[in-house]
Amino acid sequence: MAKLSSKYVCNSCGYEALKWMGKCPGCGNWNSFIEEIIDRKETRAITKDSQAVPLDTVISDDTFRFSSGIGELDRVLGGGIVPGSLILLGGDPGIGKSTLLLQVADAIARDGKRVLYVSGEESLKQLKMRSLRLGITAAQNIYLSADQDIDALENLLLDIAPEVVIIDSIQTVFSSNISSIPGSVSQLRECTARIMEYAKKSDRAFFLVGHVTKEGALAGPKVLEHMVDVVVYFEGEKNFAFRLLRGVKNRFGSTDEIGLMEMSSQGLMEVTDPSYVFTTSGLDTATGTAIAASFEGSRPMLIEIQALVAASGPAYARRMASGIDQNRLSLIIAILEKRRGYPLASQDVYLKVTGGLFLKDPSVDLAIAAAIISSFRDKPLPRDTVYVGELSLSGQIRPVPFLEQRLKEIERMGFKRVILPESISGRLPNNLPGIECLGVKTIDDFIERITEG
Repeated sequence: MAKLSSKYVCNSCGYEALKWMGKCPGCGNWNSFIEEIIDRKETRAITKDSQAVPLDTVISDDTFRFSSGIGELDRVLGGGIVPGSLILLGGDPGIGKSTLLLQVADAIARDGKRVLYVSGEESLKQLKMRSLRLGITAAQNIYLSADQDIDALENLLLDIAPEVVIIDSIQTVFSSNISSIPGSVSQLRECTARIMEYAKKSDRAFFLVGHVTKEGALAGPKVLEHMVDVVVYFEGEKNFAFRLLRGVKNRFGSTDEIGLMEMSSQGLMEVTDPSYVFTTSGLDTATGTAIAASFEGSRPMLIEIQALVAASGPAYARRMASGIDQNRLSLIIAILEKRRGYPLASQDVYLKVTGGLFLKDPSVDLAIAAAIISSFRDKPLPRDTVYVGELSLSGQIRPVPFLEQRLKEIERMGFKRVILPESISGRLPNNLPGIECLGVKTIDDFIERITEG
């Protein structure tokens, strides 16, 4: 008879211990250890026949990808879906992960491919209601299953022979050979390893939906992200219609790409021209508004930055940011205080990026500084000007990459002026005569530019 024993595993990082501990030595989280039963079955070594082949005998195919039917998702995946790949899609609850994958299933099924959708969180009737709302037209090639047993999945693959399999979600799938509950570290490791084996042996693409913790990271141990081929985060605020697909790992392409989508009553719609979405005509008298030329992935985007500076009460001044890291806002405020003497320590500063996006590109520093100065002085900025540049702690304006692509997007959107670092203004493209480029070296030069007149 097999011997049963127990161990304690951290549900965040997978650290294993023989006894329960309050704080995990691996990741530092508290109360993250759960007990798991170990079934010590007698095993014997099995020798398998295997062989290695020379690299030059392996046949490669440059056209092995196929489209998901959604251009923005294809962009993030590196050009399409790779057969035999394992794609992990993570996002907050209710952000639209199931809606996106059901639309992907419909687009793939319209090409004559079979799709298997395994749901562990919704019943088949609920999926049918969602498909009617989304207007799914290729239902005859989409097969639904509510069985979460990983052993049953193997039988479904043999019976249906799908090209694409969607599992919603990986935390609900379990193996009957493991005594722990679904979603535990052991279950996630075992089920993901089995699915990876199915994907590589049969050249089927698998989409896995992953839960996200309150900190914004994928639930479960980090080994889950290491095992899959692609990790895509589905980001956005529930109160905003726009959603952002951001790749954080991709074995078949770049991780810098992003995709933009808009949630509507008919499902998720692609946003192919984000600059028109994130810039508004506005009023010439509006203060605290500046246009930034951000570069996300392989595309430039013009995005409106809004700031509000108001006198603070007797308590500490507040710093609130929506769309950028709050520490980054505090850093820019400190530069304006130290280098130019703006008395912002006694002012509340609120910053907002339109559309609910979260920007990581450092080239939007100048636009943030311009919006803060405009609101503090209560004087509007010119509506035909775009601000591009990274602000260093010394007050220097640092150059930014992909300047030519940014300038072309600025010209296409009809803006007439751009303020940018002077160190690169001497080698600007000559095919953009409609844009006036104003170079600045330091924060002093920049403030003189935006306050003149």
